[in-house]
Amino acid sequence: MSSQKDLSTKMNRLLATYQVHYQNLRAIHWNIKGNNFFELHLKYEELYTRTQVIIDDLAERILTLGITPLHTFEDYLKNSKLKENKTIHDGKEGMTYILKAQETILKLEREILKESADLDDDGTNSMISDLVREKEKTNWMFAAWLGK
Repeated sequence: MSSQKDLSTKMNRLLATYQVHYQNLRAIHWNIKGNNFFELHLKYEELYTRTQVIIDDLAERILTLGITPLHTFEDYLKNSKLKENKTIHDGKEGMTYILKAQETILKLEREILKESADLDDDGTNSMISDLVREKEKTNWMFAAWLGK
């Protein structure tokens, strides 16, 4: 059976993972080169902008639950399910990173979804359910872009 403490730990892990993902997206946006530059430069900006909103919403949800959200880079790197990327210039490599990263995030979101349901935490459940639905759709789009 899930506990509020387990859920809190996973919510902070999700926050840390999104923070590392956000910075990776910024780096890809800054460093993209090649034939799809204009298309991908805009897409990456859209993705990091959306991720920034998700980060704020997550931190506020964590606070709503009476927990202190992680807020240091040391904590983000220690708790994130993602690692910092090396510089990526290639569009296909960038999109491959994004798809894999979002699959990692989706797995964690699904775990939180189950735990928040067990705890009758409808607010967290609703928020995470929306993120799961959004990520499933974008993952389909990224896989299609990659020809998968």
